[in-house]
Amino acid sequence: MNQAHQRALPVKLAIFDVDGVMTDGSLFFCDDGKEYKAFNSLDGHGLKMLRQTGIESAIITGRNSQVVTHRAKNLGIHHVYQGVDNKLDAYRHLLDKLGLQMVQTAYMGDDVIDLPIMTRCGLAISVPAAPCEVQQYAHLVTQREGGHGAVREACEFIMKAQGHYAALLAEYLR
Repeated sequence: MNQAHQRALPVKLAIFDVDGVMTDGSLFFCDDGKEYKAFNSLDGHGLKMLRQTGIESAIITGRNSQVVTHRAKNLGIHHVYQGVDNKLDAYRHLLDKLGLQMVQTAYMGDDVIDLPIMTRCGLAISVPAAPCEVQQYAHLVTQREGGHGAVREACEFIMKAQGHYAALLAEYLR
């Protein structure tokens, strides 16, 4: 059993950055100032499956976006921290709110702003496009890129490590 697998066992909360993780990192702005983001439906279903196992999800992102608010609502993610300059403060607030220990959390990020959480959480996850300075602190680097199934891969990794994935999959094979 590898280190990432071991670290996934106690996870009760999976936290995700948005740009570069839930999206490919591209930012689209119209002339009227509206922002658009593209999310991957595989990621969305992975988050819903993760929730079925009793693991909650949260978002901590440095940007503010109504698109993220809508996506989180659509996915049933109730813990959303946007416009966060100090992600570690938001992380600590979330842990206090939910009564969790750091070891019980997974965090998926892609840039240096994510390192304060990645170096403290139980399971740190990143994507292939992340700078090597970020990847070196990840317990798991996904094969898929952000916005292209990386979140789904992370969700499945946690579900498989905890022994939930086969039962969930079996529901679709009936």
